[in-house]
Amino acid sequence: MKNQENILKAGKYFFLFLFSGILLTACKKDDDNIPDGPSAEVAIQDFMWRAMNLWYFWQADVENLDDSVISNATLYEEFLATETDPGEFFDNQLLFNEDRFSFYSEDYKELTRALSGISKSNGLEFGLVRFQGSDDIFGYVRYIVPGSDAASKDIARGDLFTGVNGQTLNIDNYTDLLFGDEDTYTLNMADIADNTVTPNDIEVTLTKQPNLAENPVFLSKSFDINGEKIGYLVYNGFTNEYDEDLNSAFGDLKAAGVTHLVLDLRYNPGGSVNSARLLASMIYGTNTDNLFLRQRWNAKVQSQLNDEQLEDYFGSQTDAGTALNTLNLDKVYILATGSTASASELVINGLAPYMDVVHIGETTRGKNEFSITMVDDPEGSFIFNPDRENEINSNNQWAIQPLVGRNENADGFSDYTEGLVPDIELQEDLADLGILGDQNEPFLARAIQEITGASGKRDFSVRVPAEVMTSSKMFGPIKDNMVLDKPLDVKFQ
Repeated sequence: MKNQENILKAGKYFFLFLFSGILLTACKKDDDNIPDGPSAEVAIQDFMWRAMNLWYFWQADVENLDDSVISNATLYEEFLATETDPGEFFDNQLLFNEDRFSFYSEDYKELTRALSGISKSNGLEFGLVRFQGSDDIFGYVRYIVPGSDAASKDIARGDLFTGVNGQTLNIDNYTDLLFGDEDTYTLNMADIADNTVTPNDIEVTLTKQPNLAENPVFLSKSFDINGEKIGYLVYNGFTNEYDEDLNSAFGDLKAAGVTHLVLDLRYNPGGSVNSARLLASMIYGTNTDNLFLRQRWNAKVQSQLNDEQLEDYFGSQTDAGTALNTLNLDKVYILATGSTASASELVINGLAPYMDVVHIGETTRGKNEFSITMVDDPEGSFIFNPDRENEINSNNQWAIQPLVGRNENADGFSDYTEGLVPDIELQEDLADLGILGDQNEPFLARAIQEITGASGKRDFSVRVPAEVMTSSKMFGPIKDNMVLDKPLDVKFQ
């Protein structure tokens, strides 16, 4: 595990949209229209509107974000005051009706720490499932973060729970019980008997740690099966502080002589666009003449960017200058589910024009837009930059994380809002979740069967399907983000 102090320092630089020598006139307050600016009571709403008016991907489609809204000082102030709660103002007044992913945070420092893989957590990552025909729900453990409180307790992947602190989980209380302000809670565990989830008498008490850092490179190993050398990698988040770890994992796979790769993105909700580009390069190759993605912004931003700024190519080295370890494959097997989103989907879509991508699992989430972190720093174009932290309005700690663009692959395809459909359908079986990295774990076994024609697991029928309603990762600040972290030099006219 990396030194916490270094991680916290590095976290300041994660998921940034940096601008060198930026000159902005579009972002400055229209002092001719509003001589003194809006009142302090609506200052947060004012910041939100101005940032969204410039950057939001659907700015032209949201009437409240039209440039004319700011033309009358009195009416503008009244509009900002339509919602006294800034969060409700953001959600109710500024978002396009098809936007499922833009969000806000009351504390930009907490948000930026979380985007660098640091959060308040007990280390238990789980999915939540609703009982058929009932408002009650239950959870199942997907994996446990090494070094966490959960890692020291008697709980493991595949374990089930139906209650917290003696209360049965249901659709109305699970948010408060599992994701509320209490740092410590006790899970009431359960078993599966005759394909039915049944509570037992076991209890597990967990405590959240204030600054838990999760290395997304969860597991990497190789197998020699029927003469085929197969690499397997579980990657749980695109956190660019760990790009060197990811590259090292590929170095080990390369040294092992793997000729097939099974990439497990089942529990990966996304993250850094650049980490996605590097991962794709480690899989396919480091030809920097091959286009990985092309950005699409709103009309205001798109017109100011040239091809070099809009296009990203496969890479040959990390940001630290380390040569990439690439497997140079022409086929990859990717395990993905409905919890697979954003940057994970970007890897699948970005590789598709160049190689055979065999998608095993479920239809993915359908998150094909990227976002940037915005704070109340008008002269910095509202983009969070740790070097300008002293310029952020000290009376406003709020941040917004709006969707600002879409990424197309080399074929120009980006339309997967309904998710990417698997080539081989398979659901997780709560009666047989398996151990990650074990050849008989159903998802890995299915990939091995596809590669070798043989498998230690012959029956892939699912007795208790994991019909996931939501997961623990959806309640962290990072959620299912795809965040652009590419430096650009932009001048707005």
